[in-house]
Amino acid sequence: MSVKLSGDITIKKSTYNRLIVGIVAALVVAAFLGGYMVGNFSPSKNAVVNTPIPTYVPSPAIAPTQPNTLAKISISIGDSPVMGSSSASVTMVEFSDFQCPFCGAFFSQTFSQVEKNYIDSGKVKFVFKNMPLTSIHPNALEASLAAECANEQGKFWQYHDWLFTNQNSWVNLNSTDVTKAFKQYASMLGLDANSFDSCLDSEKYSTAVNKDSQDGATYGVTGTPTFFVGNDQKGYVTISGAQPFSVFQQQLDSQLSG
Repeated sequence: MSVKLSGDITIKKSTYNRLIVGIVAALVVAAFLGGYMVGNFSPSKNAVVNTPIPTYVPSPAIAPTQPNTLAKISISIGDSPVMGSSSASVTMVEFSDFQCPFCGAFFSQTFSQVEKNYIDSGKVKFVFKNMPLTSIHPNALEASLAAECANEQGKFWQYHDWLFTNQNSWVNLNSTDVTKAFKQYASMLGLDANSFDSCLDSEKYSTAVNKDSQDGATYGVTGTPTFFVGNDQKGYVTISGAQPFSVFQQQLDSQLSG
């Protein structure tokens, strides 16, 4: 028996049956292979998703550092807050962000030891420079402006200490509430409230804060905290991150004995 196909093509029924079986088998294989290929290219549950990296990132808590070379740069102190004797032979400059957790770690774990052993003794003067990393710390600029307004009334270091000591209480506040918190603390500290509030609301020191950040970028600062230890005559050693006190002690002693 034969089977007539369209187009006046006639083939034997046995041949036709074998052809149908072959087509079905081919479709099964194709489906299997297709499923295998799709399975191989499906996203893995363990796939790593690439995320954008911020322009500025805070330095690691214990960042690798090679503070062995004196960089011949001249760091302008200007009107920046200074702690310690003006005649100290060694200067320690910190570029900091009040909202940065690593800057908070330096304050809570190391700063008091530097202050006790070097600043209070008149050996070292400590300079604070603002570098708010606004791309990742939305309240950092407001904190810097508030600290500068406190500095206008002679209370920078008290305000500086409060911002770091109470960092967790204000870092997640919205812009309205964080401004209220900063004003309330100024009042608690005994500052003239009207003067402070006007200073903060007008962003009076925004140009000065921006100048600090620009200077830091010029000196090669890419994260906070970053420190420069030395003087304009001999140069400065750079220390990056919230390093343990021993790292600062080694460099400060080296500078003082040199």
